[in-house]
Amino acid sequence: MPTYEYACNSCSHKFEKFQGISDPPLKRCPKCKHKVRRLLGGGGGLIFKGSGFYTTDYRSDSYKKSQSAESIQPADKKSSAGDSAKPAAKKEASVKSSGSSSK
Repeated sequence: MPTYEYACNSCSHKFEKFQGISDPPLKRCPKCKHKVRRLLGGGGGLIFKGSGFYTTDYRSDSYKKSQSAESIQPADKKSSAGDSAKPAAKKEASVKSSGSSSK
C-alpha cells in the first residue's frame, strides 16, 4: 500500500497517509478540517538485495574477476589450514586397515 502526501489549502499543514490504491483520497485536514489536496510524491525508492540484481549483473568483467578471487581466497585458506590434516589421517587409517586384511 502506498503512502500519499497531502497539504491543507487553509493552514498549509502537510501530512502523509498510508492508504490502499483503491481507497478514496482524503478530503479534510486533520488539524483544521478544511479541504486538502493530494500532492504528487516521488514515491519510495526500490532497493534490490541479494545476488542476481543490478549491482552484480552489470559490473565489468575485471570487477567480477577481482571479487570472485577475493571471495575464493579466504575459503581456501580456511580449508587448507584446518582440513589438510584430517584427510591424511583418514588415508593412513584406510591404508593400515586394508594392509592388515590382506595378511
